[in-house]
Amino acid sequence: MSNQHRDSGFFQSRWNVVLIAFLLIAGFFLFTEHRAHAFGILPYLLLLACPLLHLFGHRRHGGDDDTGGDADGRGHRHEP
Repeated sequence: MSNQHRDSGFFQSRWNVVLIAFLLIAGFFLFTEHRAHAFGILPYLLLLACPLLHLFGHRRHGGDDDTGGDADGRGHRHEP
């Protein structure tokens, strides 16, 4: 008789499969029952994202660095 290694993966246990099935069913009902609440808040989330996009989108554009401006407006100093 050979000594074979048995796979002990996550989906090999019956309880893990039952847990995944339960979480999928619970997630489905949670989504269908609260869909109106979740989609109703989306416009406000977009408005709240605007200041964050503004802050992180500009990077060092117009900051207090001593690079000085030039004709292309990027603030890079060109050596003569």
